[in-house]
Amino acid sequence: MTVTPSQSDNQKPNTVNTVLGFDFGTTRMGVAIGQSFTGSATPLAPLKAKEGIPNWDEITKLVDEWKPDAFVVGLPLDMDGSENEMCQRARKFAKRLHGRFNRPYHMMDERLSSFEAKGQVIARGGNRNFKENSVDGLAAQMILETWFMESKE
Repeated sequence: MTVTPSQSDNQKPNTVNTVLGFDFGTTRMGVAIGQSFTGSATPLAPLKAKEGIPNWDEITKLVDEWKPDAFVVGLPLDMDGSENEMCQRARKFAKRLHGRFNRPYHMMDERLSSFEAKGQVIARGGNRNFKENSVDGLAAQMILETWFMESKE
């Protein structure tokens, strides 16, 4: 995975303390909160979305509660590394986060994060009905923790 810099990167990753991470989706978005000091993240409840548009009031509540220094949004690249329509939508979402909350955003390659999250749930003996048991928060956690790890390199 590689870090994809954003147009709003006016803060270096090592000056960021609290980060809100998103696994972008058209019907549901995974969310995680993380700390750069520990390099760890915790999944939060997923957000519902309609055609990729979240309830911005819910995101405002998260921003007010956690006071993140930056956002990390997963970039759903194709397996060959090329971009697709979902990448454009994820970038648009990230730019809207930046515009609404005046904080930098970073895009993170998220290939296989949802697949890995599902594998972790199954390995722990969890229910395989992923429509009822969302792995979106776990995917957001993995995206954020990978970003922390790669930002230190």
